[in-house]
Amino acid sequence: MRRPLLLSFLSLVVSNVLYAQSTLDELPPSEGEGPYSRLVIRGATMIEGSGAPPVGPVDIVVENDRIVQIRVVGNPGLPINEDRRPAPGDREIDAYGMYVLPGFVDMHGHPHTSDSGQGVPLEYILKLWLAHGITTTRVVGARGVDWIVELRKRSEANEISAPRIVAYPVFGQDFERSITTPEDAREWVRWVKSRGADGIKFFGAAPEIMGAALDEAAKQGLGSTEHHAQLNVTRMNVLVTAGLGLKSMEHWYGLPEALFEDRVIQDYPLDYNYQNEADRFGEAGRLWKQAAAPHSDHWNAVMESLLAMDFTLDPTFVAYLASRDLMRQSRNEWHAVYTMPALWDYYRPSRNAHGSYWFYWTTENEMDWKENYRLWFQFINEYKNRGGRVTLGSDSGYIYNLYGFGYIQEMELMREAGFHPLEVIRSATIMGAEGVGLDHEIGTIQVGKKADFVIVPENPLQNLKVFYGTGTWRLNDETQEVEKVGGVKWTIKNGVVFDAKKLLADVRAMVEASKAARGLPAGPMPMFIETVREE
Repeated sequence: MRRPLLLSFLSLVVSNVLYAQSTLDELPPSEGEGPYSRLVIRGATMIEGSGAPPVGPVDIVVENDRIVQIRVVGNPGLPINEDRRPAPGDREIDAYGMYVLPGFVDMHGHPHTSDSGQGVPLEYILKLWLAHGITTTRVVGARGVDWIVELRKRSEANEISAPRIVAYPVFGQDFERSITTPEDAREWVRWVKSRGADGIKFFGAAPEIMGAALDEAAKQGLGSTEHHAQLNVTRMNVLVTAGLGLKSMEHWYGLPEALFEDRVIQDYPLDYNYQNEADRFGEAGRLWKQAAAPHSDHWNAVMESLLAMDFTLDPTFVAYLASRDLMRQSRNEWHAVYTMPALWDYYRPSRNAHGSYWFYWTTENEMDWKENYRLWFQFINEYKNRGGRVTLGSDSGYIYNLYGFGYIQEMELMREAGFHPLEVIRSATIMGAEGVGLDHEIGTIQVGKKADFVIVPENPLQNLKVFYGTGTWRLNDETQEVEKVGGVKWTIKNGVVFDAKKLLADVRAMVEASKAARGLPAGPMPMFIETVREE
């Protein structure tokens, strides 16, 4: 017999709020400075986010959390024209010779906690995000509905060091019962709206339940996105869900299936098992070549249908990067000092950990995935070329994809797909802002908008690698020494200034403390520390 619905909701709300408070209270106070009555960023070259070319030097004036003035103060190669400069501020940042961009939007984030399967502190994740210029994260699944909403509140109040949070709980999360009917679906959507969610993350459901949930989400003004899981994709590919009102998709599942011409179901081996991660990821690498050929009639028809529905693609290329080159992705230089030992544990081959599918990953698997990427890149790049919205998301924390660093890798993968560097930045800023319905507030450097900035010493259009927290190598012709350059210098969110280098130093200290606690040496971790995973 069901408990009265009101009592069920009240007990659920109380327990969730108390748990959210207990876990979030472990975070230290914000290390950001400000906001200031008047902050002035001096002399930077501005890449404003919409796709416009760089302009500078400029001075940018911020009052509290808003941009109030952008003034060109000279020309390249000439001294600053002091007559053009705005009046002094309470805080000034000398960004002469540097580049200033809008804060980045990560459209696919999972802020784990230390008692999750990954075993990493939440502070570790939030600081890696901020240190790489991410000022807004769409959280598409985390500990609980109230936990995500409380994290958003504390970030917005500048109580903690964290990006702005856009809350997208997973469909059905924390509800008092399983969702088995269309009315259950509508009731959950209304409930999650009342709890303060901004949108919903779906993995799929029966058509009548998905239809009801998406219809109710539209009525409630909630956003929506989906990872089209293979368990539901035969009935509900991306054309079907977009037609029902879904606003965006993650990864690419559901898109090749919409492009099938000579089949309905992908060519699964007859011993395939979805619960076997090697089966799941191995066969996923053979999926795009089963779809319609690029620029064929059906390929074009699917694309035009999605464009007509103003549908958003968030590919998360980086989430699968190890599938085409396991050795390179697992040996990236940042792992040595920024990857927690617990994450190394999580990445190792396991029969019951998501994404730990390296039971016997072969050259043939990697060749499949290289072709998969080639075809996937073509669709995404053409979608962008025809006016479609493509955003940046990292889905970090899995498969050797490290928080913050993975977001910059996603930029490089978009570049490989054919995006101009300015198009990459556009996807990372204004396209992401549009994708979460905040383009009136963030996404471009514009008078009246929120003061969200990334300031980096080197030109990122010439080399996206300068965004990496580790910087990038360059030969100094004057000293003939090889040196590291780059790395974000300041991340500014809502007018609050974060020293990105200090955030990274905090992360390094966390990693070294964790290694010391395990009796491990400093520096690179071996690929496999023990022979058996501790559960």
